[in-house]
Amino acid sequence: MIDADYDSGNDTHLAIIGLACRFPGAATPEEYWDNLVAGTDSVRSFTAEELREWGHDPAALDDPRYVAMHGIVDGVGEFDADFFQFSTRDATVLNPQHRLFLECAWEALERAGYDPRATPGTVGVYAGAGRNGYPALVQDQADRFPGVDDLALTIANEPEHLATRVSYKLGLTGPSMAVLTACSSSLVAVHEAGRALLAGDCDVALAGGVTLRLPQAGYRYLEGGTMSPDGRCRTFSADAKGIVGGDGAGVVVLRRLQDALDDEDHVHAVIRGSAVNNDGHQRAGFTAPGVQGQREVIRLAHAAAEVSPASISYVETHGTGTPVGDPIEVSALAQAFAQEPLPAGSVLLGSVKTNIGHTDTAAGVAGLIKTALALEHGTIPATLHFAGPNPVIDFAATPFAVNTECRAWEATASPRRAGVSSFGIGGTNAHVVLEEAPRVAAPTEPPGRSQLLVLSAKSPAALAAMAERLAEHLLRRPASALADVAWTLQTGRHAFAHRRYLVCADHAQAVAALRAAATSGPGSGDPDQLLDRLGEPGLPQAERAALLDALGRLWQDGTAIDWERLHGTARRRRVPLPSYPFERRRHLVQPEPFTEGLTPSAGVGEELVPHIRGIEDGAARSIEDRLAVLFAKVLGESDDLVQRDFFELGGDSLTAVQLFSLVEDEFGVAPPLEAIFDAPTVPEFASVVVELLTTLRATEAGSNVRGTS
Repeated sequence: MIDADYDSGNDTHLAIIGLACRFPGAATPEEYWDNLVAGTDSVRSFTAEELREWGHDPAALDDPRYVAMHGIVDGVGEFDADFFQFSTRDATVLNPQHRLFLECAWEALERAGYDPRATPGTVGVYAGAGRNGYPALVQDQADRFPGVDDLALTIANEPEHLATRVSYKLGLTGPSMAVLTACSSSLVAVHEAGRALLAGDCDVALAGGVTLRLPQAGYRYLEGGTMSPDGRCRTFSADAKGIVGGDGAGVVVLRRLQDALDDEDHVHAVIRGSAVNNDGHQRAGFTAPGVQGQREVIRLAHAAAEVSPASISYVETHGTGTPVGDPIEVSALAQAFAQEPLPAGSVLLGSVKTNIGHTDTAAGVAGLIKTALALEHGTIPATLHFAGPNPVIDFAATPFAVNTECRAWEATASPRRAGVSSFGIGGTNAHVVLEEAPRVAAPTEPPGRSQLLVLSAKSPAALAAMAERLAEHLLRRPASALADVAWTLQTGRHAFAHRRYLVCADHAQAVAALRAAATSGPGSGDPDQLLDRLGEPGLPQAERAALLDALGRLWQDGTAIDWERLHGTARRRRVPLPSYPFERRRHLVQPEPFTEGLTPSAGVGEELVPHIRGIEDGAARSIEDRLAVLFAKVLGESDDLVQRDFFELGGDSLTAVQLFSLVEDEFGVAPPLEAIFDAPTVPEFASVVVELLTTLRATEAGSNVRGTS
């Protein structure tokens, strides 16, 4: 039943048996995959109305340095509070990140073929999330939420309560842990979940992460900063200039591989091994990446997976699209793969950040789900916006090439393998080695044999939506085995009060019945007698269908059915099916919308007048004083701040970008980032600012002369 390449003696491999996600432009793994294959960039611009709704002046769109781009998840703030038994107040106070992750946790277990409230064994939860501005929004409107004190607000919003809330709401009793390592959080969560499974701490594990930026907004581009000037991520490209943010959530369901195969789970991909480490101090600064740390975590993952780098043909990189980070990552990869000579271009590189932006604490699981689906479909999606290699990266001297077109993943005698990297600010690195799932022979089923499909929901509307989702699913997958679909619906879904059933012998009958009126009328008969009769060999198909109909009526009336007895000794597999159709309503706190007529702040030209006049009056000293204030804002107060070097005082590249933003706001000029290296003290930097202001004055004077001629 399992292909000969699978080593059943290896007990360290893990199976990804369920997936759920919400990413820009995608509410399901299927939509996510379709977008990746189509080469869709799902990062988009905020509209003027969206900015206004979040309290921002839409006039910002006219500022050439304001980038109104973000990977936006649709329906932020929408939540099925009734389904998860939240009051309206508590649902509104609960951070939208927590709601999104809770829904994905439920969906992931259902897609794995398990009832989220009755998953066998001990289930652990490992979750990563960052912090956003939602608690401040709630505090600003505290009068709407009487009785919500600081403790209640903390529990509803802080990331350390994310995993435990899922465990509470779903009744999961395994380890429940928050994982906070910045951008690498969700892939580190996968690593930690895997360790727990191998240690026997749990039998099933949910792992992933979520990020939602709130309040929603664009950003102001700063020369030399980490953000992209146009909201496009160009990983490894010569014109790469930075990242663009994105929102999203992703959850995977993990089991020990042998357990998954024994229980006929659907395996999307295999995790052969993983590793986590930290860069330590061997890097340019706390926020900077390090070659040595990245190299070592990849080598450690290869060792844990017991694979040669030569067997890996694709790497889903961290791939932020920054001029500094990209060359460091390729250098680390080249060193990690240098154990044996590999042909140039034999290992393809990709980055999903070019499709959805940098989803921060969800970035690692976004790459993991992409790569698992790529292995499952035998297809490698394109990395977008690549205009030629970053000149600092010598790809010809490495085995790597950026994958710029969607292509078939060529099969070889060995299983397809891939690496997935995720690196966090602060230096925590994670790398996972994936392998395609073992090929499993499908169970045989006589053609035209009737099956009983059962559906249930919390409301008639949700039940109708569920029926239509299943109909669409069956239309798209005409080869799926109805017996497996029936088994998954019978044993892998929670039984709610509103129910319907259908008896069908093929996909066409199933779709027609799902789109027809539900069968009504009370059930009758003894379920044990019906099951006994259904278990008799050689039962005519017409009689089988009638008996299944009677059994379905009993189940629809609320009778418990022994589904394992119905299927007897027949092999049945769990298969991915559409998850519950949540009936979401808006539960969201937003700032007061922006209104016209507010007194505008001074424009750049107005701010410059007194500064330029100050130069004419020989008051450059005042610029030095004001710069000292700005230095103190980013470095802290110090008695000898004016005379000491910016970097001696603890400054780094990130602090420098913050300083330059303040300088531009204060003086209306934008020094080049390298100026802080050439002029690192306050007096030296003041000379740079004076020179820029003088140039600006001369430029404006020339413009005025031309304007009057």
